[in-house]
Amino acid sequence: MEPTDRTPDAAPLDLAAGNDTPAAESASLAESGPLAEPTPATEAAAGFAPRTDFAQLAARAAAVRAEIGKIIVGQTDLLELLLTAVLADGHVLLEGVPGVAKTLMAKLLARTLAVPFSRIQFTPDLMPADVLGTSIFRQNTGEFEFRRGPIFASVVLIDEINRAPAKTQSALFEVMEERTVTQDGTTYAMQEPFLVLATQNPVEQEGTYRLPEAQLDRFLFKLHVGYPTLAEEVQILQGHHAGFGGASLDSVQAILSAADLGALRAQVRQQRVEPNILEYIAKLVGQTRAHKALYLGASPRASLALLNGAKALAALRGRDFVTPEDVQFLAPSVLRHRILLTPEREMEGSTPDEVVQQIVQSVEVPR
Repeated sequence: MEPTDRTPDAAPLDLAAGNDTPAAESASLAESGPLAEPTPATEAAAGFAPRTDFAQLAARAAAVRAEIGKIIVGQTDLLELLLTAVLADGHVLLEGVPGVAKTLMAKLLARTLAVPFSRIQFTPDLMPADVLGTSIFRQNTGEFEFRRGPIFASVVLIDEINRAPAKTQSALFEVMEERTVTQDGTTYAMQEPFLVLATQNPVEQEGTYRLPEAQLDRFLFKLHVGYPTLAEEVQILQGHHAGFGGASLDSVQAILSAADLGALRAQVRQQRVEPNILEYIAKLVGQTRAHKALYLGASPRASLALLNGAKALAALRGRDFVTPEDVQFLAPSVLRHRILLTPEREMEGSTPDEVVQQIVQSVEVPR
């Protein structure tokens, strides 16, 4: 299970020059000229005038959506949340029944990034060394040499993550949070970017293990992958019937290099967040610790996840400031795996999403 280095051709991104699009698109952007400083007149005409130009980010996001759209039908909200996680530098847990394209979506997203990719199939007999790597003895030198495992990649797809026991799950704690691996007293740093995309089936319990809470807390988002709509499923069937169902993954081209992604993430980090939005995030997360239906509330890491995710989502939507709606949209994805219901509420059939919705409705929205 060695990491596979893939570096497909990807157009370079130059935030200074703005040459992030093909020639035709670059010419179009050049004709339009740079964004002017906002004035009361332009703000009144356009609603708002962002101080940060997100045209390049929007073009790249649209290109990623188009590439994945070659294979995947629908799942627009899921893709927006995945792009948000990529820009926010966070790991994602994808949960859904078999056959809803969880693994396929993760593989396609990885293909749009011109960075090393690896896939690990978690099984009950998987050991930590199978993930992190192991030291082997070299007879010619008489010394041990560390052979890196598949976790040493920029995008790591962990399929069926809940099929490995706690011993193997614990091997991910350090690398997911600190982006390092310590082996035989030596610490190895992961290259940037580093993103873990994990999948799991919420229904099947045979041969599975519950993920530790400490590990769940390291995922920025837990996303539910649902069934397609009737129209989307008809479109899927029509494509397969017409002979297009076996489209090759090779048709999906890389859009972002590591340098491109680093530049876009730097833009996202510069987003404006008003003090009342910060207080709103703190109140939402704080309510999870006091809600009578919850046995375990969310930690400050959840507050940071909401903040970073909201900044990335606002950028994807063309704004250089965060709104309460951004926070509300992300609250279920950020909180559902970080809270535990009381036994009474579980017996009543309540779900974490229902409690999160109650909390969102109970906290006053800043103006």
